[in-house]
Amino acid sequence: MSTIDEKAFFRLFHEAHEKCFWKELTTPLSETESKHFSNEILERTGLVVGWKSIKNYSLHILNPATNKPENPSTATLDTFARYVSNAAKTDEATRKKNEAHFRYWYNYRDTYARAHSTRRKRTKPVFAFKLKIWDLIAALILLITIAFYLYRNNTISTDFTDNFTTVSQDSLSQKGWMLKTEDPIYWDKRDEKTGHLTLYTLDGDNYPDTAGRIGIKNLLVKQIATSCFSTEIHLSNFIPQQNWQQVGILLMEDTTFTSKSVRFTLSFNDFFGGFQKPGEVLLQAISTTEGAFSKPEEIAHSVVFTTDAAQSAIMTKNLRKSALRIEKLNHTYRFLFASGNDDLFAFKEIISRDILINPKYVGIFALKGFRPDIPAIPAHIDFFSLKGQQCKE
Repeated sequence: MSTIDEKAFFRLFHEAHEKCFWKELTTPLSETESKHFSNEILERTGLVVGWKSIKNYSLHILNPATNKPENPSTATLDTFARYVSNAAKTDEATRKKNEAHFRYWYNYRDTYARAHSTRRKRTKPVFAFKLKIWDLIAALILLITIAFYLYRNNTISTDFTDNFTTVSQDSLSQKGWMLKTEDPIYWDKRDEKTGHLTLYTLDGDNYPDTAGRIGIKNLLVKQIATSCFSTEIHLSNFIPQQNWQQVGILLMEDTTFTSKSVRFTLSFNDFFGGFQKPGEVLLQAISTTEGAFSKPEEIAHSVVFTTDAAQSAIMTKNLRKSALRIEKLNHTYRFLFASGNDDLFAFKEIISRDILINPKYVGIFALKGFRPDIPAIPAHIDFFSLKGQQCKE
């Protein structure tokens, strides 16, 4: 590789790593991390970068003088560039046919080269100014004022809403959504209800079952840019009827299902340890502060309706519209719910709890645990929001 190509690749790999793990590359990647990185690139781009190559790239980039030089192919460089730039998903055959010129890599390299060239040209000052102390103070005040307004505007720009008027892959990617563990058959049904994102309650869970299985299919994830925030989803006619059909919000410290997490769902339960009771539609909040491979804690189990005949008609009417919200202020989490016939009136707090977790991602999902005997039903989501809040001092 030429010097400028290698420098551009180093920068590109750092950006891709930070996009995947939400942290800087400071140590060589392990086998597990490399496999996760490789799988993340495949899910987002449809293209393959082998995990062994990724591991070797991290070794070389952190120690270029002592490790074996790496020379990634142009196709690999283009795949990394597609991942970083949220390009539309493709496959090798389609890329070879329509984009064999690897425009994503060359655009990235040329942009890097121009910036690098500009920085070198500007290292030598063209003009020299003699400033008095009051000029310096005035300039400093101006810079502080500009920084304040930029910070305020940046804080405002972190707010995000999605009404799901379109749910094409390109549209979702452009809005910052990331799709995890795609199930093509059910993912293709995401637009079956106009103005909604439709997810199905498929087999899966973000906590492992007794066989060690873990994962949520068609999990849609978005990065959280603020420490304190509120996030919510609105649903249309979601009425679960069998264990453990549910839809909800998932907060995670990373996207590997092994980190600390909190989730809030509208779900169904009719298991009572041998006791005979009518089934219940409930709100459930679960957290784990030690990662997904520790036992989770149920911090809320609030019954909304039971399935006895007296409540059946009322339940159907009042769950025509429903909404879940999680608010985080420092380490205090509030879980809220609203429902109604034609519209949502007001949220009701289900529980407030201090939880030691600092989520970097929010996900929306539907699942039914690992229960192949339970049918998958649709969950129609017509609104999502993520809004920053001011943390307490």
